[in-house]
This record gives sequence, C-alpha cells and structure tokens, in this order.
Amino acid sequence: MERIHSFLDYDVEIRTMICSTNAIESLNARYRRAVRARGHFPTEQAAMKCLYLVTRSLDPTGTGRTRWTMRWKPVINAFAITFGDRWPTAETY
Repeated sequence: MERIHSFLDYDVEIRTMICSTNAIESLNARYRRAVRARGHFPTEQAAMKCLYLVTRSLDPTGTGRTRWTMRWKPVINAFAITFGDRWPTAETY
C-alpha cells in the first residue's frame, strides 16, 4: 500500500505530463489512419518507413525537436528526481 501515491503528491511537471495525453493520442490516431489506408506491408521495414514518414510529416520544418526539448526537459528532470532508482541515466536521452 505504501507504493501507491496520490496524484497530488507528484510535482506539477509530472501531473501536467500525466494529464496531457492528447498529443500521444493524436500521434497514435495518425499512425492508425496511415496503416489503415495502406492496408498491408510486405516487410516490417516497409511498415516502419510508413510510420517514419507520418511522423516526419507532422513537423516538416524540423523545428519541433527544439520545442519538444524546451517543453519536456522540466518533466524529464522531475521524473529523474522522483524516480531516480527506475529512471535511465542522463546519457540515454
């Protein structure tokens, strides 16, 4: 029972991340739409290329990574502090 945390016990950054699943849901919906439109894939590499192209089409200018880094860095830091024993080292992200 002591391993269960209340939602409000987490930092503001972590609570914000937990509540903001819209971006993930949107990306998954675009993936499903692309796979459904394509039908089947001859190889796994062809499927991965389709998903890669869908992902790239979301950010054609390439500026999204900078915005992503600025928005998610506080969340990553909060996770690293709160779950340090289960969080990967800084070199992996």
